[in-house]
Amino acid sequence: MQDTARKLQKWLTARLPQSSDLRISDLSSPSVTGFSSDTLLFDLERVESGRPKRDSLVIRLEPRGFNVFPSYDVGLQFKIMKALASTDVPVPEMLWHEPDPAPLGARFYVMRRLDGWVPSDNPPYNTSGRLFEMTPDERAAVWWSGLEAMACVHYADWQHLGLDFLERTEPGTTPLERHLRYYEDYFEWSVADRKRYPIIQAGLDWLYRNAPKDEPRRVCWGDSRISNMIFQNTKCVAVIDWEMASLGNPVQDLAWFCMLDCCFSEGLGIARLEGLPSYEATAQRWHELTGLPLEHLRYYEIFALVRFAAIMARVIRQMKHYEIMPADFEMDVDNLASVTLAKRLVTAGM
Repeated sequence: MQDTARKLQKWLTARLPQSSDLRISDLSSPSVTGFSSDTLLFDLERVESGRPKRDSLVIRLEPRGFNVFPSYDVGLQFKIMKALASTDVPVPEMLWHEPDPAPLGARFYVMRRLDGWVPSDNPPYNTSGRLFEMTPDERAAVWWSGLEAMACVHYADWQHLGLDFLERTEPGTTPLERHLRYYEDYFEWSVADRKRYPIIQAGLDWLYRNAPKDEPRRVCWGDSRISNMIFQNTKCVAVIDWEMASLGNPVQDLAWFCMLDCCFSEGLGIARLEGLPSYEATAQRWHELTGLPLEHLRYYEIFALVRFAAIMARVIRQMKHYEIMPADFEMDVDNLASVTLAKRLVTAGM
């Protein structure tokens, strides 16, 4: 970390010419983080206008090596959160974006660090951690606050905010058609042999056959779940991780919000925590908050599970690549997402 701190101090000195005596302290990488990007936490101490200042900051770097996604654009995430700062969506304060990989070895952005806590994926929040230790009423408050923060994303006027760059560029005449094409291509890219993943293929086939038309077009967060939110007590104070953002029917965010929770409970064979609202109540509350239709929610639940199953297949292959898991481990095929998807396809009449 000493070499990274030295490089970072040099970079920040150029960004803060009005400051002197810059010093990086407490530089670290979180022990529990996602698989799709790298994170650094640090404090910046300096003197400005003759007075000492200290800021707690976060760096998100583009990943390198065996990646979860074929491309990763931290600049896009920076632009999204910068634009959303003028809305009701709670986002961290975005400070700088560095498009040149030279200073730290990868492109990155810097944002202000917020005090708070994040419900854990690993281990799942249904088994341990802050949410697990809360009362049922507190858990419900966390869930509802997270849902309300997500709904704010769907209020956002993407045209006024200049978020038209979120439109997918794959072939297709609707956002959904382009999004399906993206995951068709992603599935092809992410796995060595598609034939090993018949559940994902069956899900994609079902999605193409049943795709709805003429849907609303709003900002979709993409990775919409409480594990991508920062909470202070039971209140959501930040919505983070925008690498899957797009334009489309925002009911897909609601479906992801519920189905990822389902994967980390039903998909693991464990019960949801007492106090967490039902998915039916969650959908109704989202509809009340946004005024948007729930008509295609069941479709987007399958869509969420297909996407998550494909991503999980890639994540497990990544872990095999780095020898975190044995090469002959079958979890890329049979995991919390594929198990849940298989059950939902049966319910959908597959």
